[in-house]
Amino acid sequence: MKMYLLSLAAGLLVGIVYSLLNVRSPAPPLVALVGLLGILVGEQIIPVGKQMIAGTAFAAAVDVSKCTPHIFGQLPGRHAKSVADAKTDPAEPPEAQS
Repeated sequence: MKMYLLSLAAGLLVGIVYSLLNVRSPAPPLVALVGLLGILVGEQIIPVGKQMIAGTAFAAAVDVSKCTPHIFGQLPGRHAKSVADAKTDPAEPPEAQS
C-alpha cells in the first residue's frame, strides 16, 4: 500500500508543477492509462507466444511467464501472510525480528 501512496504523491507533485508552469499534462488521463496498459500487455506477448509455440496452453503460458504479477504488480493484501510468516521465522535471531 505504501508504494501506491508514494505513486499518488509523485503524481500529485507533478500535477502541481504542471499547474505552476501553466502547462497541460501530455495526454488526457484515460488515454495515458490505456497507453500504459498497452505497454504492459505488449511486453508479455513474446514470452507468452514462445510458451504457446512450445505447446503450452494459453492459461498455463500466462502462468509460466508470470504475466499477472508483472501487469498488476504486487496487489495489497496478496503478500500479507508471507510477511507475517517472515516476521516469525525461527531462523532469524529475535533482535532481527520487528
